[in-house]
Amino acid sequence: MMNICMFTNTYLPHVGGVARSVNIFARDLRKMGNNVLIIAPVYPGCEKYDNDDGNVLRVPAIQHFSGGDFSMRIPVPFYVDEKIDEFNPDIIHSHHPYLLGDAALRAAKRRLLPLVFTHHTLYEQYTHYVTKDSENMQRFASILSTKYANLCDRVLAPSKSIADLIRQRGVHTKIIELPTGVDLDFFSRGDGNAFRKNNQIPESVFVIGHLGRLAPEKNLNFLARAVARAMTHLPEACFLVAGDGPSKQDIQEIFLRNHLDRRLILTGNLIGKMLADAYHAMDLFVFASHSETQGMVLTEAMASETPVIALDAPGVREVVEDGINGLLLPGDCFEGNFARALTDAVTNPEKISKWRGSTLKTARTFSRDVCAEKLYQVYESAISETGASPMVSRKDMGPWDSFLISLQTEWELITQKAKTVVQTVRKKNE
Repeated sequence: MMNICMFTNTYLPHVGGVARSVNIFARDLRKMGNNVLIIAPVYPGCEKYDNDDGNVLRVPAIQHFSGGDFSMRIPVPFYVDEKIDEFNPDIIHSHHPYLLGDAALRAAKRRLLPLVFTHHTLYEQYTHYVTKDSENMQRFASILSTKYANLCDRVLAPSKSIADLIRQRGVHTKIIELPTGVDLDFFSRGDGNAFRKNNQIPESVFVIGHLGRLAPEKNLNFLARAVARAMTHLPEACFLVAGDGPSKQDIQEIFLRNHLDRRLILTGNLIGKMLADAYHAMDLFVFASHSETQGMVLTEAMASETPVIALDAPGVREVVEDGINGLLLPGDCFEGNFARALTDAVTNPEKISKWRGSTLKTARTFSRDVCAEKLYQVYESAISETGASPMVSRKDMGPWDSFLISLQTEWELITQKAKTVVQTVRKKNE
């Protein structure tokens, strides 16, 4: 049994891949007999989730940071430190390279614990939430996440594409490919007919679907325009969009301009059984994001036997096999090409039937049990290596040792950010 402390900047009820990944792994690790403490920002309505979820420590945060649906935590080191000491972790797992990622690094260094970091996100794709000077911020975000990874003992990459990418960027810490697992049993038991009935979708209607956070980095304007273009030639089709976020209004306006607003179904965020039901109500799942590190919604769609049409991108190409379980279109595909591929698929039901036959085979490679066991083995390996270190042990540490380690950690954080700024400026001037 192991005590595992996870730090994350996003957690339930926030809807997003990182929050869901942390929740899935925490639940599976607890099921294996481990104790997991999750440290995350306060979020509206989080009390209900925390009561159901178990050991979660919320820290104060600024809500709806920079107009997005994120929370930005406010530092409260003493309160966090007391709780961590009481929990007595064996390992620290960071899910971000900044904000609570800094707190994770401090917590690990101060206690001489191994630090594991999951590179969930292509951070340069999210800089629009911070500043409009996106080119410089994208460069900064990329360099910062690389330097943070090199301060850790293990780096987890959700897909081979991301492992290759961060290795090229200069991550020399040991990288392990580890996707978030999918609950095959849960998603296989969805009731698509009930979902259609509850949302007034006739059985004869072909449902083109999308599920996820509705945000600019998901390339949803492109997707909405391509689907709308296809639907002008598909009178018996509708577009079912499950999720919420800042791009919702753009999607509505695109369908309104094309006089297709009555065939657009927006459900808002879905949880529990409704999530599985929604996937089963779809005949085809469409996806256009370039910012994924692992297409979790794609593996969930596959587990629900729903084939996918998507743009080629990191985290997507590991799930969608072109012509086998769907279509993988070029990443620089034009809207018209996406629309034509979608129209062709909808009007050729034998293609979709063939793709559907391969979806479960794909989903099984992302089993939750397999992924959780692999994560546990990563923890064991990191702990074993740290335990063999010649550094002073935690039991032998005195106040002076603790002070020196804290000082060194702060220096590493300052140096990391200073070097990131220098490299950003240098690359800008090249």
